[in-house]
Amino acid sequence: MFTGLVEATGTITKITDLGEQARYEIAIPFAKELALGDSVATNGCCLTVAELGEESASFDLLQQTLKVTSLGTLTEGSIVNLERALLPTQRLGGHFVQGHVDGKGKLIDLSVHGQDHRLEVSLPPEIQKYCIDKGSIAIDGISLTIAELKEPADDREEVQALGSAVFWITPHTFRETHLHSLKTGHTINLEADLLAKYAEKLLAKR
Repeated sequence: MFTGLVEATGTITKITDLGEQARYEIAIPFAKELALGDSVATNGCCLTVAELGEESASFDLLQQTLKVTSLGTLTEGSIVNLERALLPTQRLGGHFVQGHVDGKGKLIDLSVHGQDHRLEVSLPPEIQKYCIDKGSIAIDGISLTIAELKEPADDREEVQALGSAVFWITPHTFRETHLHSLKTGHTINLEADLLAKYAEKLLAKR
C-alpha cells in the first residue's frame, strides 16, 4: 500500500530486454535503504526489487506490466516517481494507493499559471466513472485532487474526446516529482480511488 506522496525521483540507467519481460535498472537516492523483495511504486506501478547496486535497484517487468502501464514507453534516461511501501506508523498524507495501474491517459496540458501549474490528463471511460470533483486519483503515482472534470465531447481533439481531469500543481509538487520533465502527449499511469471501486462492487450486488 502507498499514499501517492512521491518520496523521490530516480533515473532509468539501463533497460535489458529479456524476451517476454525486461529488467529496469534505476538510480535511486534511497537505494542503500532497500532490501531484496521490497516494493517500490515506480510512476505509480508497484515493482519488486530484484537486484541491488550501490546507488541503484533493478526490477523485473513482465510483458503484461509493459503492456498495460506507461513503463513500456520509457527509455534509458527517463525520470520516474518513486515511493516506498507505507509503514503502519506513517501518516496517510495522500490517499490509499495500491500501485495497481487501472489504465493510461495522455498529458493534454501542463502550463504555468503564476506560481502554480495547470495539469490536464485524458481519462478513458473505465477510469472517469470513478472520478468526482475534488476526489482523488493517482497520476503516475502522485496523489492529486481533481479540480475539474471534463466530459467527453465529439467536437474535441481525439485524445480529449475521452474526457479529462484538470489539476492544479503547487511549486513543491512540480519541483519534487517528475512533472517538470514531461511534455504534451506523454503517457500517464492512472489508478482510480480504491474506495470508489469497492463502492461500485458492493452496490452492483444489490
